[in-house]
Amino acid sequence: MKWRNWFVLLMLLPGAAAADDALIKAAERGNLATLRSLLDAGSPVNARDTRGRNAVLAATQGGHVEAARLLIERGADVNAQDDIRDSAFLLAGARGHTEIVRLALAAGADLKRTNRYGGTALIPACHYGHVETVRVLLSSGIDINHVNNLGWTALLEAVILGDGGPRHTEIVRLLIAHRADVNLADRQGVTPFAHAEQRGQRTVSELLRGAGARVR
Repeated sequence: MKWRNWFVLLMLLPGAAAADDALIKAAERGNLATLRSLLDAGSPVNARDTRGRNAVLAATQGGHVEAARLLIERGADVNAQDDIRDSAFLLAGARGHTEIVRLALAAGADLKRTNRYGGTALIPACHYGHVETVRVLLSSGIDINHVNNLGWTALLEAVILGDGGPRHTEIVRLLIAHRADVNLADRQGVTPFAHAEQRGQRTVSELLRGAGARVR
């Protein structure tokens, strides 16, 4: 018997919990061979660890695209949230793991699911300047004007937490092209245009002005 099969049996002997933990650890490391062996031996693809993570979330945390692909092919739940409300789909958006976002969307990602800040996958993608991830999410039908717990939309987050550089400017351009409400203000009544002006983001300001932003 090959060592890999012995490893699987050893993981299963102490009980299901050990095998479940081994699956999540293998996903965290991106160890495809071990993942396949454990799944073939019957380890549940959506088992959780003590932090509430399933294996596909652990793979996403490590940025392991092929591990995530394998787990999704085997039925992993891309919407399962851990103790801090991360899921594979939400975290992939926040980290800019665009291929995992694509895989999650194809597997039925819940576009309305929110993270611990009340934001959809789109909002942190805009915050962190993940242009390609934003582009993919905008093509999915996700709510572009969703407001998170801070009172911010994706556009507000791109301006307030962005640096006004090329990546965030392109994200603002994409949001405008997909009909983001350029006049949807934060809870203090400050609009995206006003925030851009306050931060000296001149190119962003001009984009917003050109899209019909109120300047007063």
